Amino acid sequence: MELTTKEVITPSTVSIRYGLLTGLVSVLISFALYALQLEQNAFLKFLTTIVLLLGIVLAQREYRQRNAGFMSYGEGLRIGALVSVIVGVLGAAFVYVYTTLIDPDTMTRTMERARTELEAKGTMSDAQIDQAMALSAKFTSGPIMLVFVIVGTLFFGFLISLITSAFVKNPKPEFE
Repeated sequence: MELTTKEVITPSTVSIRYGLLTGLVSVLISFALYALQLEQNAFLKFLTTIVLLLGIVLAQREYRQRNAGFMSYGEGLRIGALVSVIVGVLGAAFVYVYTTLIDPDTMTRTMERARTELEAKGTMSDAQIDQAMALSAKFTSGPIMLVFVIVGTLFFGFLISLITSAFVKNPKPEFE
């Protein structure tokens, strides 16, 4: 007699695994961008969003595959949201450590670039630019920055999940 144990698969288990993997890849990409001082390049920053998209889709597909080929739309949303939260927490921790311990001048460079771009546009007075820079400084330091990174990642991850869940889902038939 052979005893077999069936592995229980839940959206949480898949989400944690893929959230950690996706977060690690995103942190590595972010580290490379910061180290090369390319953090302001919009196209390259978009790479982390592509990594998040891939992580969510792969997590949803694995869950569907390991769940006898079924995944509801709600399960897909839950998986995407959990992956996004984990990626956001890892990303926020990395940004905080990098900008406070490894390279504290990162935010100074970012603020100087923003000031230069606002001055080049010529649509704002010096007083308005100073006011905008003061407001930006409040949101790019300390715990507020951490919250914005986590909430921003969750927001984009949830938007991605709304779309990908519609394509990956395969609900169980109701009358079976």
